[in-house]
Amino acid sequence: MSLTSTIGIDIGSTAAKAAVLDGSELLGTFVCPTGFSSFDAAERIAELLRAEGFDPEASPCVATGYGRVAVPFADKVVTEITCHGRGAGNLFGDEGTVVDVGGQDTKVIVLRGGKVAKFAMNDKCSAGTGKFLEIMANRLGVSQEELARLARTGAPTSISSMCTVFAESEVISLIGKGTPREDIAYGVIESVVEKVSVLARQGKGAPYFLTGGLCENDYFIERLGARLGAAVSTSPEARFAGAIGAALLAAEVGERGNA
Repeated sequence: MSLTSTIGIDIGSTAAKAAVLDGSELLGTFVCPTGFSSFDAAERIAELLRAEGFDPEASPCVATGYGRVAVPFADKVVTEITCHGRGAGNLFGDEGTVVDVGGQDTKVIVLRGGKVAKFAMNDKCSAGTGKFLEIMANRLGVSQEELARLARTGAPTSISSMCTVFAESEVISLIGKGTPREDIAYGVIESVVEKVSVLARQGKGAPYFLTGGLCENDYFIERLGARLGAAVSTSPEARFAGAIGAALLAAEVGERGNA
């Protein structure tokens, strides 16, 4: 392990993630389910890091996310907004609108000169988040990947409820009416796209960068771009934007410690 490596830990509501950097070079990423306990998730992430030769207790480390206070080996905790902005800026560029669709909430972060200029978040309801897609996919008995595949061939179907509980009731009603599963899948994804796009428009505008758990959902990315009227850039690494931003900030912690 490089003596200059830094570690970022992002304990989200659904997944715990880590990124290891050497300067700006990404050495590795790690992920595991958060589960019931953020403390246990932090320890599982630490075990994954150690298995690959990275010692979270010996390297500068910053924690972020829903369970950031549960990381005992972190030198500092930093808000999700700051870390996601920093990580997205490193991946995509210093100017634009970052759309982070998480399990618990959706955030829109405006970057100017690589710094967070402003941000907005959805309300506590999860209808515009990845958790909503997970719940609806489970209700339809498919994976999220299969949900997206089905939606591509579905006919326009409305799911209008702002609350996940009521939206699930709409889906149950559609199932009872014999609505094709493809059409329901279309309505489910389009519902999330609509809610996320409304929030995203509070940002600076294009270019748009997507971070979070839907970074590899091509259909969602296409539909979001169509709704926003502009391409949405992302990459598999963008799922780890919060952890990458935390690792970049950890380098600053290390520099201060050596000063």
